[in-house]
Parts: sequence; C-alpha cells; structure tokens
Amino acid sequence: MPLKRELSLLELTLCGVGIIVGAGIYALIGEGAALAGNALWLSFALAAVIAATTGLSYAELSSMYPKAGAEYDFAKHAFGNKAAFIVGWLVIFASIVGATTVAIGFGKYLGAFFGIDWLYGAALIIVLSTIIMLQGIELSAKVASAITILEVLGLVFIIFVGLPHIGSVNILEFKSLSGVLSGAALVFFAFIGFEEIVRLSEETKNAKRVVPKALILSITITTLLYVLVAIAAVSIVGWQDLAEAPNPLAVVANRTLGNSAFTALSLIALFSTANTVLLIMLSASRIMYGMSQEHALPNALHKVSRAGVPHISVIVTGLLSLAMLAFGSISFVANAVDFAIFLVFIVINVSLIKLRYTEAARARVFRVPLSIGRFPLLSVLGILFTIVLLSSIELNVIIFGTIVTIIGLVIALLFE
Repeated sequence: MPLKRELSLLELTLCGVGIIVGAGIYALIGEGAALAGNALWLSFALAAVIAATTGLSYAELSSMYPKAGAEYDFAKHAFGNKAAFIVGWLVIFASIVGATTVAIGFGKYLGAFFGIDWLYGAALIIVLSTIIMLQGIELSAKVASAITILEVLGLVFIIFVGLPHIGSVNILEFKSLSGVLSGAALVFFAFIGFEEIVRLSEETKNAKRVVPKALILSITITTLLYVLVAIAAVSIVGWQDLAEAPNPLAVVANRTLGNSAFTALSLIALFSTANTVLLIMLSASRIMYGMSQEHALPNALHKVSRAGVPHISVIVTGLLSLAMLAFGSISFVANAVDFAIFLVFIVINVSLIKLRYTEAARARVFRVPLSIGRFPLLSVLGILFTIVLLSSIELNVIIFGTIVTIIGLVIALLFE
C-alpha cells in the first residue's frame, strides 16, 4: 500500500519552517551575538546563502526523484547502491541522534517549569511524537503546522517590539570580519533541517513541483525572520547582554514587556523543541521506509498501515530515539550529527553535478540557476562552503564521525 498524498504546498512549507526554526534560533542567537556583535544579522544572512546553495541542489534532485528515500535515492542514481547506503546510514544516524538531543532539550525546558527530571520529559515527547505519527501524516502535519505558527508568532513578536528601538545601535558595526564569518558558521546550524522535508515527497500532492517550492519558501521565510529578529534583539538589549543571556529571546521579551513575556517566550521555546522532535522523527521514519522499498533495509520497514503510515518504521524510530536517551546528555555524539550532515551535503551537491551529465535528458521541474552549460556553479559553492564548515569541527568529533561512516561502509560491503 502506498503512502497517502495529503500534504499541500502550505502544509509542507510550514513543516519546513518548523524544522528549520526549531529551537536553534532561541539558543544560537546569543552565541552568535558574542562573535558578530551588532552585525549579527549579517551572520544570519551569510548562513542563509550557505544553506541556499545546497538547498537548491536538493530542490532540483527532488524534482527528479520525489521519493521518501530522498538522499538515498539521489546518491543511488549518481553512484550506486553502496554509496547510497552509506548516505542513508548517515542520515538515519543524524536524525535519530538529532531527535534525541532535541528531546533532551525539551526535557530540560519541561523540568524548569515543573521540577521533574529531564529524562521523563525527553521520553514523554518521543512517545507522544510516535503516537501522533501513527495516526497519519494529516494529523502530524496539522500538529506541526499549528506549533510552527506559534513559533513564528513568537519571532514576529520580537520583531514587533523591536521596531521602536531600530536605530538605537549601528547594525553595520561589527567586532571583526572574522567574527561575522565565525558567527555565520555557528548560526548555520539554525538553518539545518530544510533538507528533511524532501523525505515527505511521497506524501505530498504534485511532489515534483511542490517540494522544490516548499524548500525555497522555507529557507526564504526563515532567513527573513532570522535577520529581522537579530536586528530587533541587538537593538533592544545590545549584543553584549544578548551574548551573556542563557535564554536570549526570553530576555529580550522580558526587557520590553516584563516577566509575562519572558514566560511566554520560554513556553514557545518548549513547544518549538517538541515540534522539532516530531518533525525529525517523521523524516527519519520516511527515509527508513524509502530505503526498505529499495531493499536496502528489512522489508518490514516499508509495511504501511490502514492509516497510510509506515508504522513499523515509525515504531523503530521511536524505540531507537528512546534507546539513545540511555546515554544521557550526549553533547559529544550530538556534535557528530553536524559532521554526518555536512558529509551528506557534499554528496548531494556532487550527485547533482554528476547527474547533470549522466541523466541530462531526465525531466527536471526545477533547475539550479547560474550554470555554465550543464555545470551548476552554485552546487560547487555548496561543496566549498560545506568543506569550510567541516574544517571548523573539532578533531575528536571528526574522528568519531569517521568511525560512524566506516561502520556504514562495512555494512554496505558485507550486505549490500
């Protein structure tokens, strides 16, 4: 039984914005301010350009192969089964660890409100997300869309209260160019997640056209929000206070409207982390389903329930996420997620370049702009930008990420 095509352009775009916004902006804006000063907005703008170069490659590939397997399918057409398996392995690793890490963040937020241990809150959101996903993509999308609207309203609120303060600081003044660039590398992580909506292709109406549009709209909307929020935040509290705040946007709200606004923004951050867990787990279950369809994972993973849900994949995703909680606050392993994602981004850009030549005749509803003949210049920039980001990761994390990649390679050689 195929998956149900329920998602419209609006719903998929809201899912994309929900994944991207997540909890990143609520935490990273303070650290970014410490590096970039008043020019924090410029760091966000540069990070958006970096994200867009790879995002456009995803958009073109999704218009060619609108499949739940997403990165696995793209790499398979470009480089064959073994390379595709390693890519899929890295995506699943990044998704499960990423979902668990954000769930821990949710547990800590919840613990701050109700005085419970973070473990209970983290387990609760994973179980709730699994239950919601088992009800069908329509309910999952409605829940995610509702929370995304709440997240966006929280950011719009910050922008709105910041309007009277615009001009109070010189937003063109920056500590150093290297600080702005380092800030861009840091806040880039607030954009990660745009790639995950591609895995919902088989549940999207007219996916070849809708998925690329949703990708581009998601990055555009979040870029606009991030830049305006950054300008508002440094205008209200100054970059120094923003950099020192443990809960930066809540502090901004508190400075303008008091404790009630602080509590409201803290609650939005709580819902934001919950939304991110749901959406990451949703996309993780879909790539498992897609890889199972291609016989790269056990066949049971692509069984579909009467509700049109790959229920075995969903349950496995939930169980793996719960199991990862046993490792506690896994900040070191979580950093390896960035390494895995960057490797996948490089493969995606290289895949597009190769397929421009090997499958030149294949229909593409969307094409990456700025090409010399068939050669996509922006995809090359995507590779170069990602290599720069990779170089900023600590050596011990790179070693761990390499070990994870090698394990995937061994499995591919033995069983693929």
